[in-house]
Amino acid sequence: MNARQQQILQMVVERGRMNVSDLSRITGVSEVTIRQDLNLLEKQNYLRRAHGYAMPLESDDVETRMMNNFPVKQRLAEYAASLVKDGETIFIENGSSNALLARALGHNRRLTLITASSHIAWLLRESECEVILVGGSYQKKSETMVGPLARAFIRQINFTKAFIGIDGWQPDTGFTGKDMLRSDLVSAVLDKESETIVLSDSSKFSVTWPWPLDAQHKFRRVITDNALDRRTVQQLEESGLKVDLVDCRDGAS
Repeated sequence: MNARQQQILQMVVERGRMNVSDLSRITGVSEVTIRQDLNLLEKQNYLRRAHGYAMPLESDDVETRMMNNFPVKQRLAEYAASLVKDGETIFIENGSSNALLARALGHNRRLTLITASSHIAWLLRESECEVILVGGSYQKKSETMVGPLARAFIRQINFTKAFIGIDGWQPDTGFTGKDMLRSDLVSAVLDKESETIVLSDSSKFSVTWPWPLDAQHKFRRVITDNALDRRTVQQLEESGLKVDLVDCRDGAS
């Protein structure tokens, strides 16, 4: 995805609907080029088209959140994907950065990707890898499987790495989540003692939500962008976490 297409997605998400002529005027390219961009973005499940304009996908807003700070999340996902070895079985939790990670890994036919997110499973419907969707109660708003059946499913399956999204972190609370049932599922994943990795942009590291994710301190690694302040990095490292800061500035390789 090039810079212009990222700009188009950002505008569509922020404004809810953009017509072709306005996109052409703002980006400085022809309407023919805009239509080609929109066709590509629709084919890749980033937005949907109607006659003369484009709109965000209607879902649990995973795609909408994905486009919020998209270039940063894309770099984080690419970095996380580079840590996955050929032939591994990994668990990918819900969230926008994790959805981009799933996209990045989907071409590898030797991988097995386990997820509790029906949205991520849908994104991988034409991928080369094997996809396993956790069973359980379907939480419609988040498009996630939760509850006792989901926990039992997690206990019965093995994976080498788990990528988890978070909603907040503070030194006195650790990692926290907005939703009780999703946080409960994360605790089941942590009980597996695989390599558990937080994948999140730096905006989450100054917020607290009600539900603890890591009461027993089982997370091992954090992948975030280098906008995270040095004091927070130090606090994370002092708690025993390996912190990978990804350079997400424009033009960074």
